[in-house]
Amino acid sequence: MKLTFLIAMGFLALGVTACGERERDVDTAAAEGILLMGNGGEPRSLDPHLVTGVPENRIIQALIEGLIAYHPDDDTLPEPGIAESWEHNEDYTVWTFNLREDAQWTNGDPVVAGDFVYSWERILSPALGAEYAEMLYVINNAEAFHQGEIDDFSQVGVRAIDDRTLEVQLKGPTPHFLLMLKHYSFYPVNPRVVEEHGGMTDRQSGWSTVENYVGNGPFRLTHWSTNEVLEVEKNPDYWDADTVQLNGIRFFPIENVNTEFTAFQGGRLHVTNVVPADRIPSLREQMPDQLIIEPYLGSYFYRLNVTREPFDDPRVREALALAIDRSLIVERVTQGGQAVATGFVPEGITGYQPTDAVGHDPERAQALLAQAGYPGGQGFPETEILINTSENHRKVAEAIQAMWRETLGIEVGIYNQEWKVYLDSQSSLDYDISRSGWIADYVHPMTFLELFTTGNGNNDTGWSNTQYDRLIRQAQAATTEDQRIDLLTQAEGILMEDLPVVPIYWYTRVYMRDPRVQGWNAKILDYRPYKYVSLSTS
Repeated sequence: MKLTFLIAMGFLALGVTACGERERDVDTAAAEGILLMGNGGEPRSLDPHLVTGVPENRIIQALIEGLIAYHPDDDTLPEPGIAESWEHNEDYTVWTFNLREDAQWTNGDPVVAGDFVYSWERILSPALGAEYAEMLYVINNAEAFHQGEIDDFSQVGVRAIDDRTLEVQLKGPTPHFLLMLKHYSFYPVNPRVVEEHGGMTDRQSGWSTVENYVGNGPFRLTHWSTNEVLEVEKNPDYWDADTVQLNGIRFFPIENVNTEFTAFQGGRLHVTNVVPADRIPSLREQMPDQLIIEPYLGSYFYRLNVTREPFDDPRVREALALAIDRSLIVERVTQGGQAVATGFVPEGITGYQPTDAVGHDPERAQALLAQAGYPGGQGFPETEILINTSENHRKVAEAIQAMWRETLGIEVGIYNQEWKVYLDSQSSLDYDISRSGWIADYVHPMTFLELFTTGNGNNDTGWSNTQYDRLIRQAQAATTEDQRIDLLTQAEGILMEDLPVVPIYWYTRVYMRDPRVQGWNAKILDYRPYKYVSLSTS
């Protein structure tokens, strides 16, 4: 990626200190109340109904607020957003949200309950093709509308009782519904602006460009130079503007981890997205107050394209999984305290016991590959691992490449694509094996397991299993949480038996942070409400 704009912008307005040295970007920005963040990749879009990734979420949550916001220090708790209060019936199937009167869009329109009805109809409209539409299947009749079984949205369980009251009817008891509402798939968009730029189902709508963007969050979009920087500034009309301490944020899409680390060392970033894995041991000693390693509720895994040979054979998939020495990867490659993944749902969710279904068994891996017709790797077709551009991902891929060569006798190539192209390749099944990661959208195993239902916009494997689908649907409508957990445990058992995905490790969040960044608390989902973040100048 290009850093020319970053460097020029950083030095242009800096001036010179009394000693004749240039003042660092982070010092100038801190004095101005501007947070400088590494964001990993260039955002695919800023339309909350058309994105799926972490880089997009980091920006969108600054610009748009949903009914429920992220809590400043506990991801298991709801925080009032556009809804100032809420109630539910006895079995958690009907929720009523009371919207605040002083919430407004950046174009001056008030935020009303009808905006949520419009927005949820939009993401569920089949013609939009939203990859996250399944997230809303918890709502009564949402799945039927999205699947085209009904075309009258008034039959879906959401209605505006009046401008300040939104009622939501769910298809089953869902005590964790408030946690789901934090996710951008439930965010509102401004109906008038969307209609002015192509309408509800236009995927190429111009409403989310920098010139036309309308949000309702603590910041507003001011500048976007592709592959260089995206800037937001404090929104003076935000309902809680008095709490917002930052004057702005600059998001830098630096995909190369070494380039990003150099930018941090050179005083051009307050917070990085990641850290070069090979530097972690020395940074523990040399920069312990700036190297941050935190729990992170996510799973690092490889997707397998089961529509292509030989990955349509479950024996091949299991052989690939069993040939990986995950302990070696977390101890010598990633080195950030990650845990060996023995299943898809990571540890750290209260009430859910992670499975130990996946392990390291080279002999069985060899036997399975031979049974599939590739003894010692003979005749195994040319295969590649797709990664998004990152030195850390490449090192993991190279380690697995070597393990598969040594244990199975197969040669696997590696190729990288920049973030947006990589996402397109994955969603169109234009890959053999794809490096993947999934961070929980909310603290519940459902956020991991519903991904792999048939037709889910985030499945991206071609895998389909009717029994798995049935278990997930039953879990969504379960009458008790114990019953839901039991059904999800059964579903994960099927997923780990069929292995359209190969778990590798469970994440930790490893990054660099300037000690002057305040109000930045450890969060297992890693999303911090920016209105509580500040920069000290000392």
